[in-house]
Amino acid sequence: MRTVWLVARRELNTRLRTRSFTIGTVASALVLVGFVLMQSTVFDADHRDTIGLAGQAIAVADQLVDEAHQVGRDVRTVEVTDVEAGRGQVADGTLDALVTGAPAALTVLVNQTLDDELRGVLNGLVRQQVLRGQLAALADPVGIDVNALLRTVAEAQVTVRSLSPVDNGYDELLPVALVVVALLYLALLLYGSLVAQGVVEERTSRVIEFLLTAVRPRQLMAGKVAGLGLVGLVQLTIVGVVGLVAGLAVDVLPSFGSSLAALLWGLLWYVLGFLLYATVFAAVGALAARQEDVQSVLMPVTGVLVVAFALGFAVLSRDPTGTAATVLSLVPPLSPILMPGRLALATVPFWQVALALALTAGAIVSLSRLGGRVYQNSLLRNSASRGTPREALRT
Repeated sequence: MRTVWLVARRELNTRLRTRSFTIGTVASALVLVGFVLMQSTVFDADHRDTIGLAGQAIAVADQLVDEAHQVGRDVRTVEVTDVEAGRGQVADGTLDALVTGAPAALTVLVNQTLDDELRGVLNGLVRQQVLRGQLAALADPVGIDVNALLRTVAEAQVTVRSLSPVDNGYDELLPVALVVVALLYLALLLYGSLVAQGVVEERTSRVIEFLLTAVRPRQLMAGKVAGLGLVGLVQLTIVGVVGLVAGLAVDVLPSFGSSLAALLWGLLWYVLGFLLYATVFAAVGALAARQEDVQSVLMPVTGVLVVAFALGFAVLSRDPTGTAATVLSLVPPLSPILMPGRLALATVPFWQVALALALTAGAIVSLSRLGGRVYQNSLLRNSASRGTPREALRT
C-alpha cells in the first residue's frame, strides 16, 4: 500500500504543479460561470405572456393587461373563438394560458402550472367582479354584512386546469443535470486518456524499466490510477464548487440542497467511473508502443464514453424516469454518467441507486483484475513492440 501511495503522490505532485492543470481548471470554471450567467440572462429576460380569452372572458382583456402591468408583467391578450383550438395552442406553447368563463368565475387552462403572479392578477380580477356583483345585488346597502361580504370576496378565485402533470421543477433542474453529465464525460475522458498517455510515455522513455526494478506492475498501475484520479477529483471539485456558488449568486439554481446533492453525487460517480475506466485505459495504453498508437488503441474505450454521453443527453431530456433511462443507468459502463444525471433531475428509487452502485463496484473489481493482467504482461514484454490483447492476457 505504501508503494502505491508513493506512485500516486508522484502523479499528484507532477500534475497539480503543471501549468496545464491550472489553465484547464481556470478555463473550465470560467466556461461554467459563463453558462450560469447565460442561464441567468435567459431566465431574467423580459417575457411576454400570451393569454387567450374566450367567450365572456374577453370582457376583462384590457383590465387584465393593466393589472399585469402593475406587477411588472407584459401580457398580450388574444381572442379565441374556438375553445378546442385554444387548447391545442396551450398544448403546443403558442398560448401560455387560455381563460374562459364569466368574469366572476374564470377558468384558466395551462399546460402544466399557472405562474404565481398571473394567478394573483387573475384572482384579483375575479374578486373585483364578485365584489361588484355583491354590491349590485344588495337592495339595502345600509344593512351590509361586511364580514360575510369580505369572506365571499376572499374565497373567490380562478379555477386552474392543467393539460399535463406538474413536472416539479423539471425545466429548472434539466440544465443542472446536463452540466453534471457533460462535466463527468469530459473528466473521465480527459483523465482516462492521461492514464494511457502516461503509460506510453514511460515505456517510450524507458523510465518504466527503472520503475519495475522497485515497483511491481500492478502497484505501478494502481498508483498511477489513484494519483491521476485524485488530480481529476480536485479539479472537478473546484469547478463544481465555483459553478455552485455562481449559480446561487445569480439565483438560477432550484435550491441549495438539491444543487449540492447533485454535485456530491457527481463527485461520487466520478470516482467510481474513473476506477471503472482508468484500469482499462491503463491496460489499453500498455498495448501501444508509441504515442502515435494511443488514439487508435483507445478508440473502443472512448467510443463507450461518447455513447454514454449521447445517451445521457437523449434520455434525460425526454424522460429521466422512463424504462430506457432506468435500464441504461444500471449498465456499469453507462452508470457513471447517466445515474448522476438522473439523480440531479428526478427522484430515483433507492433500489435503483443501490443496484447501480453494486453493479459498478462489481465491474470495477472484474476489470481491475483483467486490466492488471494485461498491464503487467504488456510491460514485462519487449516495450519496443506493440502487442496484441491475446498476448497480453496470457499468464
